[in-house]
Amino acid sequence: MSARDTVSPITHEERQQRLSALQNSLPAFKLDAVMITPGASMRYFFGLTWRETERLVCAVVSAQRVVFVCPKFEDTALLAALSTPYDYAWWEEHEDPRHVVSTVLSDGHCQNVGIDPSCSYGQAFALSNATSATLCSAGPILQSLRAQKSATELALMQAAKSLTLDVHVAIFDWIKPGMRMSEVKAEIDRLHRVGGADNGSFFCAVQFGEGTSHPHGVPGDPVLQKGELILIDTGCTIDGYHSDITRTYALDKQGHRVEALWDLEKEAQAAAFDAAQIGRPCGDVDAAARAVLETHGLGPDYQLPGLPHRTGHGIGLEIHEGPYLVRGDDTPLDTGMCFSNEPMIVVPGQYGIRLEDHFYMTDAGAKWFTEPQKSLYQPL
Repeated sequence: MSARDTVSPITHEERQQRLSALQNSLPAFKLDAVMITPGASMRYFFGLTWRETERLVCAVVSAQRVVFVCPKFEDTALLAALSTPYDYAWWEEHEDPRHVVSTVLSDGHCQNVGIDPSCSYGQAFALSNATSATLCSAGPILQSLRAQKSATELALMQAAKSLTLDVHVAIFDWIKPGMRMSEVKAEIDRLHRVGGADNGSFFCAVQFGEGTSHPHGVPGDPVLQKGELILIDTGCTIDGYHSDITRTYALDKQGHRVEALWDLEKEAQAAAFDAAQIGRPCGDVDAAARAVLETHGLGPDYQLPGLPHRTGHGIGLEIHEGPYLVRGDDTPLDTGMCFSNEPMIVVPGQYGIRLEDHFYMTDAGAKWFTEPQKSLYQPL
């Protein structure tokens, strides 16, 4: 049985509820319309997995209607992909699609328009020259809707994360000195595919020894040497929803300093988890992790040895999405929000230790998707 056999996909009814919520939220954000372009939000509202190209495709969503702007020669593909009929404004290859969008906005009396953050600058700049409407980022309204996951979304994310944790377990039992990084990555990808991931590993970072001190690795194909630390950060998607789990472990006995810092990393991760309470600002979670590290002489702030990046990120249809567990993000934690928890410790030129699991918010506080690592030598 694959991971996707245990969960249901997002239904047409849920997507329609999302679209209605977007339309109902427009006045609160002082917007007349939002322009959705290919990317995560296009998938979220319409189920379309198209990618942005030089040919503009977008959905103009106002309180009264939804208008898709699309090349005419793609009409059959778009109509087949959408389960609900909308209004359409087709454009031919010799036409400027930004002028078509401008006409749609003008006809709908849309003056204040939010642009999907996934829209490229080139498209947004061209649109700004083609319309008299006032353009701004649709990021705040889209984040307000996408940040709180439904029960179906949580189930899909749980399936993805459980699969990736199973992959970590299998790799821990399999990996041994003498293996190249590329071998390990290939096996992780294979296991994700066998388990039912959308398309194998969405990403994979495998680091050994000193390489673990670089948060996302460095180029090359090193060979695992006996006694080296192992850091593996990988994930997949199920129906577009992401996993992203990191484990740092050793196959052989490590020195006292490595063991002590590994325990400190686990303590910082636990402090961040405990700080995640409904209503508290996201930034407080980052502060809680850093306070633990600074108490033990690391940091402060982003200074090394210490934590070089934020404590966590939102996750869903994008592997990194808002809100973020970082100083300055004052978004109040709310039910259904999902985050990574990964307050990495880096000792430059020597090693790095990152434990990454994800949690989601409930009325009672944070709840783990996956059980955190037990110890340096018993990671899973």
